[in-house]
Amino acid sequence: MSLLGIDIGTTGCKAAAFSEDGACLAQAYREYSVRHPRNGWAELDSHDVWLKVRETIAETAAATQPDPVSALCASSLGEAMVPVSAQREIRGNAILCLDSRGAEYVQALQTQMGQEAFYRLNPNILGTEYALPKLLWLREHDPNAYSAADRFLLWGDMVGFMLGCEPVTANSLANRTLLFDLARDDWADPLLQWSGIGRDRLGRVQRGGTLAGIVSPSAAAELGLPAGVQVVVGGHDQCCNALGTGCIEAGSAVCGIGTFECITPAYARVQDPLSMLRQGLNIEHHVLPGLFVSFIFNQGGMLVKWFRDTFAADRTSGNGDVYDALNREMPDAPTRLLTLPHFEPPVSPRHIPDSAGVILGLKSTTTRGEILKSIMECETLYFADSIRALRRMGIDTTRFIASGGGARSDAWLQIKADVFGVPFVRPRVTEGSVLGAAMLAGQATGVFHSPGEAVETFVKTDRVFTPDDARHAVYQEKLELYRDILPATHGLLKRLT
Repeated sequence: MSLLGIDIGTTGCKAAAFSEDGACLAQAYREYSVRHPRNGWAELDSHDVWLKVRETIAETAAATQPDPVSALCASSLGEAMVPVSAQREIRGNAILCLDSRGAEYVQALQTQMGQEAFYRLNPNILGTEYALPKLLWLREHDPNAYSAADRFLLWGDMVGFMLGCEPVTANSLANRTLLFDLARDDWADPLLQWSGIGRDRLGRVQRGGTLAGIVSPSAAAELGLPAGVQVVVGGHDQCCNALGTGCIEAGSAVCGIGTFECITPAYARVQDPLSMLRQGLNIEHHVLPGLFVSFIFNQGGMLVKWFRDTFAADRTSGNGDVYDALNREMPDAPTRLLTLPHFEPPVSPRHIPDSAGVILGLKSTTTRGEILKSIMECETLYFADSIRALRRMGIDTTRFIASGGGARSDAWLQIKADVFGVPFVRPRVTEGSVLGAAMLAGQATGVFHSPGEAVETFVKTDRVFTPDDARHAVYQEKLELYRDILPATHGLLKRLT
């Protein structure tokens, strides 16, 4: 019997089935577009996304008939909630974290409760990207749409509900709403009262890796699944990615390099949570009990895509893979360029709305390979101070595991090892979110007796990138210069933006 992992992202969804010995039997992928009905708005067409999710499940199920699916689990983006009826009908679009609506409610929460008091309850940095401001905006500005929904479910939880299970919400996804009490591992009564959103409009909070129910006979017939497939509660994609890359104990961290690059360290409970607040860091449940994670992210993959489209369209392969095409153009030694990677305003660990990108040190002899390497170097230096702060708080990050599309680049991973001075490990399967979801399905249904057994079966190392001491020393000097870019240019950048 095989295990089905599902991952729902901002621009695409994937399903993959794995045998119990870790072999990938089949996979399917579909893309969809972000809708922008107005300037500053960003939504997913919920009907279209659910159609694409069903297509990936059906395609994968059809290819695994010799080893049929016995259990499934979903990983997904956070924040975006789907309005649904009790009859499992989709009642509207999902508003994304990129959407600007709801700022006034964040300000009201900041004024009435304060960031520190809020953080003690729900350790997130207040911002418009979360689900709560979107729900309050919808209730005030489109009350008919709000009242038409019996429930609001995050995408990972939406899968189980639409397949016939009772409405539940994975605890790691619940934390992306600003309505969650981390200590109680449940919805926060003070925040529900403040917002006026009842528990009956949300799913019951359940820990990732627990059983949610069984796929209904009608849904199984529609998708070509066998009868009795068990549905397992999943989680936030970054948390599933941690499991799917083998980050299952304190002291390791995932570096997920996609459109956004996200560093996700795993650790035991923090003794002084407010020290995390002072560093602009959140705290969230891992999908494994007893572990927590934080997210530090920037637009690393987006910058490389910008470089590819702007400077290297002639050298990319047919699938647009910039890594193999341009690695040979990058110099071996660290560059003498400094790049401020704020091409989009940074959010974590510090939101700087009026910043912009800078490339400093260009000469007429500068090559595009140097520019690309400088982008990779400096978007990595962006994380250095946050990593140091974590270590000062006792959160060790002596080993990084790379995942996502950017993990294909040997040069980029070597840069990261040299900058941080610690090894970077690339697993054979770098799409950790869908793999982690399948592993959760196996744990919950008794295929594996422990997370360690699941990792031993599913996660294999492709290559380890070890730091070069001489280059690490150069990057330490470069870090001192990098820290000066924003203070030296911020006044000009404010005028430009």
